[in-house]
Amino acid sequence: MTGPCPGDRLMQHAILACVLVSAALFLIAASLYPGGSLLDPGTVGFVWTKNFISNLFQEKAINGAVNPGRVWALIAMAVHSLGDGLFFIRMSRLITEKHTSWVLRLVGYINIVFNFMIATPLHDAMVTISSTLGLLGLFCITVFVLRSRLHVLKVCCVAAMLVFYFTLFLYGFGNWGLLAIMQKVAWLCATLLILGLTYFTGQDDFARRVMPS
Repeated sequence: MTGPCPGDRLMQHAILACVLVSAALFLIAASLYPGGSLLDPGTVGFVWTKNFISNLFQEKAINGAVNPGRVWALIAMAVHSLGDGLFFIRMSRLITEKHTSWVLRLVGYINIVFNFMIATPLHDAMVTISSTLGLLGLFCITVFVLRSRLHVLKVCCVAAMLVFYFTLFLYGFGNWGLLAIMQKVAWLCATLLILGLTYFTGQDDFARRVMPS
């Protein structure tokens, strides 16, 4: 990878800032969550292996108490959506193949505008749309990473996709117990992959290489 193109360093730092700020705000929201989970309404506080992140967006916790962490979770989701969108927009600038670049840019702008709606009553529909677009974008990026010399990121992309598909499989079959855990695993994998692709890729990594005659 060569040095960043003009404006890329600012984009990298903006994505990192969104990741850190949203993570901090989600932690604050979780610390304020009164309690109760889908599997056990009697739990106290936010239990990472039992609660879903979507629980933090509700006005009332599952145990019936008012959820003071909701406002923090909503802000966190807005910041997360921005960072996710910026990531795909940046990748669209690095991967210059016309159709792929267009798809990644579209995914980026849609994520910025609509990902936040996961925190609304339209949660289920938005999760489906967001997951579909996210996997489409990741698939496009993975194809080009596999063509590159970014060997560590090749493994990371494939591993992340397997984790995401397994998580969606659990969601589709309603395995809520394991899904609550895998949701956090998938979120962590996505975050690490986004940071890896943000700071360890450049335009030259995806440039077409001319074979010697």
